[in-house]
Amino acid sequence: MLRQPGVVTELPPRDARLWWVRVLSLATLIATFALIVLGSAVRVTNSGMGCKGWPLCSGDVGPISSFHPLMEQSHRFLASLVTILIIALAIAVLRAGGAARHVRGPAMVSVGVIVVQIVLGAITVLANNAPVTVALHLLVATLFLGVVTVTAVTSFIASDRSWSLLHGPGRRAWAAVVALYLVFISGSIVVNGGAQAACKSWPACFSSPAAMGLVAIQLVHRSMVLVGSVLVVAFLVSLLRSRSADAVERTFAIGGLALLAAQIIVGALSAIESSHTEFADVHLAFAAALWGVVVAVFVMSARGRQARADAVPGGSSGGSETSHAVA
Repeated sequence: MLRQPGVVTELPPRDARLWWVRVLSLATLIATFALIVLGSAVRVTNSGMGCKGWPLCSGDVGPISSFHPLMEQSHRFLASLVTILIIALAIAVLRAGGAARHVRGPAMVSVGVIVVQIVLGAITVLANNAPVTVALHLLVATLFLGVVTVTAVTSFIASDRSWSLLHGPGRRAWAAVVALYLVFISGSIVVNGGAQAACKSWPACFSSPAAMGLVAIQLVHRSMVLVGSVLVVAFLVSLLRSRSADAVERTFAIGGLALLAAQIIVGALSAIESSHTEFADVHLAFAAALWGVVVAVFVMSARGRQARADAVPGGSSGGSETSHAVA
């Protein structure tokens, strides 16, 4: 409903359809984040083979009477919910027509990525949780979280404003996003290579009893974290210092910096207290949240750069890295 002084009118059908796109995109984003956290809990508790069959658990849907099958089947149920939400979102975007034309691209990409993720999930189970398939499963899940974040943010951008993910964000934003994804890749290699407990000290690795190969994997990951952290901080701080950034972007930027600090602290605790596996789960949860926030700011900067470029004679944005916010 739209409220005017003394008048109550219904939303135009076009706007009502866009409202559903926004609701479904946010629901999909929340469910996807929960799916990644639950998937991490399945890995940390060694419940990945709690169900030896696929898609059913040992031929049954439920009830599940023991812990490991319950964890694994809960993960599958949540994955099914995410799949249903993605399909519903794609249908809503198509039904919204021109009002959601700017959301159509990321929404269709998310459908393709979830199909790949489902196939990888089946292969992971049938391959008895082979390290390579587990790593790929996590990396595609991270990519999927990025895509649904793009979809959610773009659904709140006015459809009549031009924006471009390719040319809008700028080199600093692209460097931050790519570096953060590479941190995920290196972290996945650490976990699936058995190098989590290779270094008992932090940030350096002193007198580790682990094999040199495992130590090297751990040090490469820590080096990637250092580089990625510097690039993410540079991107978010540049946004905070920009006079063109609004309250939404500043809030996201501050949240990203806070998540990065928390992620580093939990990462240190996970290395030093490697016997406490719960730190590894919290570590991935913070990482996923940080990834979502940085991608969200990345998308907002894409819209803002393009909008300012349209307003400047000759289409030049002056190389700014930040944006005006979501419409």
